[in-house]
Parts: sequence; structure tokens; C-alpha cells
Amino acid sequence: MLTYIARRLLLMLPTLLGITVVVFVVMAAAPGGISALSLVEGQNLEPQAQKAMEDYYNRLYGLDQPAPVQFGRWLNNISPVGFTQNADGALTGWPGFKLPDLGISFRYGRPVLDLIGERLPITLLLNVLSIPLIYVIAIAVGVRAATQRGGAFDTQAGVVLLGLWSVPTMLAGVLMIGFLASDQFWQLFPTGGLSRRAALDMPFLPQAEIAWVLPLLLAFAFLFAAAFMAFAANVSAALRLGAGVLLGAVGGYAVIDDLDGLSSMLALGSGVVVGAALGGLLGRSEWLALRLLVFGAAGILTGLATAGWVLPGVITPGFLLDRLWHLILPVICLSYGGLAFLAKLSRSAVLENLTSDYARTARAKGVSESDVLWQHVFRNSLLPLITVSATLLPSLLAGSVIVESIFSIDGMGRLAIEAVQTRDRELVLSITLISGVLTLVGYLLADLAYAVVDPRVSYD
Repeated sequence: MLTYIARRLLLMLPTLLGITVVVFVVMAAAPGGISALSLVEGQNLEPQAQKAMEDYYNRLYGLDQPAPVQFGRWLNNISPVGFTQNADGALTGWPGFKLPDLGISFRYGRPVLDLIGERLPITLLLNVLSIPLIYVIAIAVGVRAATQRGGAFDTQAGVVLLGLWSVPTMLAGVLMIGFLASDQFWQLFPTGGLSRRAALDMPFLPQAEIAWVLPLLLAFAFLFAAAFMAFAANVSAALRLGAGVLLGAVGGYAVIDDLDGLSSMLALGSGVVVGAALGGLLGRSEWLALRLLVFGAAGILTGLATAGWVLPGVITPGFLLDRLWHLILPVICLSYGGLAFLAKLSRSAVLENLTSDYARTARAKGVSESDVLWQHVFRNSLLPLITVSATLLPSLLAGSVIVESIFSIDGMGRLAIEAVQTRDRELVLSITLISGVLTLVGYLLADLAYAVVDPRVSYD
């Protein structure tokens, strides 16, 4: 196993070299190319000052040298073994160990490593929230759809998942902002950013003017959630349908109640009808986990609303809740496409293994259907999901380019767009290098996960 890992790590080096060569050649061959003149033009400098700036960029980046030499200088900078560079930009001394350097950004005039250090945690935060959400929901929906093939849930889930997969990310982001964040419709969420300016001065956790109010607020939310979930688990389908319709109608009314204008009555009526229909559909569902989730969330919201109406004093949400509030729309926008794809893939994988010979043999031996599903079928169904997971992280980074641009989030995606637009060579090559490393590491982890899930796979 260790030999295999070492061999794969060594093979990453020529692959990354090829990726960066392609990107460098494309940028160098683009109309206008990259030169010191292109970096200083448009700044309205005096001729002497412009000439001094050109000399500075040529000395710093070697832009007056042939393209292969420029690429070699960049490789020397990022390599832990190479030549050192003096103040005039010349390579001196003999090759030796040194700290890798991603260079200085053309646009920002700052070290690329500092820029990536500021932006990368933001994109990682989006992905850390999105990936578990995608896998948990996708596997749950896919397994249930496979075990109820041809049933109502399978049909309804198939239609919803196909619809989600068909909606482009940029369209979904614009519609979310237009309908869920605009003051003309439902101003439930912020239009962009990761926090309000006022939240920077707030404490990290929520606080209340009166000390005992906050524990009581949590108690309200817990008790209402527990009551709603007990109702969803124990009452008949008819009562759940009625309660779902009532909760959906109240939710639709609460969302659209503050709209003004001539169309407010029409919007209010449509909101109540859509909310009642959706609530009734979810309330009547035979899937217990889904009912508990929906009614539990409704109970938490009802408990918080009741506590806010009854309890005295002002409650400060704090930086944490404000950040989570800003992250809801971007995470949804980043997750729904991968969720739809993985759910359909999970359904197909589980469905194929449910009808396999070993599953029929296990049933014939008296193994319960639950054990057949989770101890035999599900484990073999993980192989396609592992294969897809190798490309999930790079694809989420690519998707964050769109999401961060739409929601004005200063992450790696937005930084990549700015680097391409301004032909910031050092920044583009560094982002390409990081994306390539993530992709190759993802493939390596997927290969190792094969051996964990399937005992027949061995790399010894």
C-alpha cells in the first residue's frame, strides 16, 4: 500500500507539470500576450515613469525573456529545490533547498500565497457545508427510491431530481436573489456577502439582555420541535395531511405578508396555496425520516417565533448566526446539482445490487431485508459514489466560481475570475496548480477508499 501511494504521488509531478504548461502556453499565446507594457498601459504615467515600471516588471517577472525561460523561472519559484533570486530578479548561486514561492500578483502587488490564504478558507467553508449535505440527502433519497421502485416516492423524487439537475447554477442563483432576497418579493435572506458590517462588532454567540431569556428561547424551540415530531410520528395520515396544509398555509402567509403594492394580494394568495399544497404533500408522506425533519424544522421555527413574541428584552443574534444566515442561499445553490446527480446514481447502484444473486441468496438464508440492504447491498453500492467523489471537490471549486460571483463572496472562485480577466499570470498558474493538486489527491483518496469498501481490491 505504501509503495502504491508513493508511486502515485511521484506520478502527480509530471501531471501537474503538464497542466501548468498548457495553461501557461494558452496565456502566452493569447492575443496581446503578457508583457510589461500590457501591465502599465492605461495608467496615464509619464514616459520616464512608464519606462521605470516596465523595467521593474521585467526584472521581477522576467517578462522580457523568452516564454520557456519565464516558465522555468516560475517552476524554480514554486519548487522546494532550486536557485535563489536576488533583488534584480537574476538567479544566483547553486540549486539548494528553499521555501516555495508562488510569486507576486500582477494586479494586487501582493504575494499570491497571502491572497490564497485569505480566499481559500471561504471556499473551503462553502464546500465543507455542501459536501456532507449532498451525500447525506442523496444517499437517503436514492436508497429509499430504490427500495420503493415504481412507488409514489420513487416517481415524485425522480421528477424533482430531474428538475433540479436541469436548472443551471447561474439561473438558480439569480432567481434565489430575485425572489428570496429582494425587497420587492420575499426579503428573507441577504443578497450577498458573508456577514453584515454590524455583525463584525457582535459577540460570536447569541446573547440576550436578560440572562435567563436565551436558555428559555432554546427550551421553547426544543419543546415545540419535540411535540411536532411526536405528532408526525404517531398520528394518522389524515391528521398529518391537515396539519401539513395548515402549517404550509401559515408559512406561505408569513413569507408574503409584508409585500406591498397592487400585486400583493395575488402573491399572498399564491403563497398560501403553494405553501398549503407543499405542506400537505410532505405531511402525508409515508417516509418517517422526512416527516420528522419537516415537522421538527416547523416546530423549531414556531418555538422561536413564540418565544420572540412572549419573552422580554432584545436578543442579539451574534456573528455565528449572521454568518449562517448569509451562507444558506450560497450553500443551497452550490449543492442542489450534485445532490440530484448523486441521488440518481445512488438509486441506480442500490437497485442493481438489490436484484443480484448474493442478495437473493441472503434472503433465502433468512436474513432480514434491512440487513440485506445495509450490510450487503449498500456497501457494494458505494463504489460508484466513491468514483464520483474523486471529482466532487474540484467540481465544487469550479461551481463556486459562479456562486461566489453571484452572491459577491470573496473566495477562490471570484479570485480566479479576477485573475483571468486581468491576465494575472502568477495568480492563474497558482490557482491552476492548487486545483490540479486537489483533483489528483481526490483520485488517490478514491482509489484508497475502494480497498476499504471492497475487500477484493488490494494494492499490495
